[in-house]
Amino acid sequence: MTNIETRSVLAGLIGAGIQASRTPALHEHEGDAQGIRYLYRLIDLDKLGLDLAALPDLLTAAERTGFTGLNITFPAKQAIIPLLDELSDEARGIGAVNTVVLKDGKRVGHNTDALGFAEGFRRGLPGVARRHVVQMGAGGAGAAVAHALLAEGVERLSIFEVEPARAQGLVDNLNATFGEGRAEVGRDLPALMADADGLVNTTPVGMAKLPGTPLPVELLRPQLWVAEIIYFPLETELLRNARAIGCQTLDGGTMAVFQAVKAFELFTGTKADAARMQTHFLSM
Repeated sequence: MTNIETRSVLAGLIGAGIQASRTPALHEHEGDAQGIRYLYRLIDLDKLGLDLAALPDLLTAAERTGFTGLNITFPAKQAIIPLLDELSDEARGIGAVNTVVLKDGKRVGHNTDALGFAEGFRRGLPGVARRHVVQMGAGGAGAAVAHALLAEGVERLSIFEVEPARAQGLVDNLNATFGEGRAEVGRDLPALMADADGLVNTTPVGMAKLPGTPLPVELLRPQLWVAEIIYFPLETELLRNARAIGCQTLDGGTMAVFQAVKAFELFTGTKADAARMQTHFLSM
């Protein structure tokens, strides 16, 4: 292999409504800084008029056209799993994949979301109360965040999800991993919010393409801390309302950066400069 081949990367992001994503710029800027020929493409299901049924064809096309790897976002983080050859321990445990490395004819799924959220949580909300947290959403990102929250010491996690079976599946997985009773399917939102120390939104509600809040803002109170994983916009309607009444808040920016740091390292085999990537993210 020539040096130029070993130092070039072709990557992409598969998801729906991702035109505002900062991920391509994050990866390409870090690649430039390290002297890697790095090209990162958006594969937007909405723009292409496709749905999840297109995933097998998209994966095959990526392999045939020499992609190094793919990031996977809403709504494909769980649907992608049956199409992969191997899963990292973390991806298997979480039951969701956000990074696929294409190497030696194999598709290997990883999850860098849990690591990304945990890093943001430690940096942005150090020392907050962790007795009881309410989480909105139990999808692919929600599964990763729930694992991160329990690993970071949350004692009790109440999960609300529009698909009850999905919520129960995640709760069963969490209790098997972290111990019985650590997670529960949320039933009475006002009552649980009145008892909670913190709230985390892992649903897409609040994104630029899905404005609004995932729960009535009247349920917020100043003693609550509130975390988002959405980063476009960086200040969602939920965070704006929470800050207005004095809640401690965490936006989705740090998670976005640190999941990208790990994905960059998986694609390139080279350590990323996290501080440089964070500075670049904030400059955008």
